Amino acid sequence: MTGAPPVRAFLGLGSNLGDRAAYLARAVRLLETPGVRVVARSPVYESPPWGKTDQPSFLNQVVAVETWLSPRQLLDRCQAVERALGRVRTVRWGPRTVDLDILLYGAVTVRTAELVIPHPHMHRRAFVLVPLLDLEPDLRLPTGEPVRDVLASLPDRADVRPWEGPQRGERGR
Repeated sequence: MTGAPPVRAFLGLGSNLGDRAAYLARAVRLLETPGVRVVARSPVYESPPWGKTDQPSFLNQVVAVETWLSPRQLLDRCQAVERALGRVRTVRWGPRTVDLDILLYGAVTVRTAELVIPHPHMHRRAFVLVPLLDLEPDLRLPTGEPVRDVLASLPDRADVRPWEGPQRGERGR
């Protein structure tokens, strides 16, 4: 890529239908396109559903990417990966083959009808913060608050467990 340097962004991935680990691994591979380079992957964690609780448990992971795409273009790329892996949006926070969320995009804040960065619920989701801290232990939210402190205040942090199945992701590259 030429021109401006890439932006480091963090994406949250989740799956609770079918071969959950395979969906996460395939999503990471599909993200790798001109304009997006995956530079690190957290371990995979298993957690109970959040928001709508009458569904199967999720596998979750966070990936760090370097991207030359704008926030909107990165959202489009994430949604294209979801579609390629059979994601159908029917019920908010419902079961899904795969879900990709932009958690952070450098220090940029975005607030449009289609996209909010930082992710508006990440500070309340242990299943996001645990793997995020694996990648950036000293990370701070745009508010300046250490992610470690935010996670420590969440009552469900103990519900996020390392996944016992084969790890198809890897910590780095």
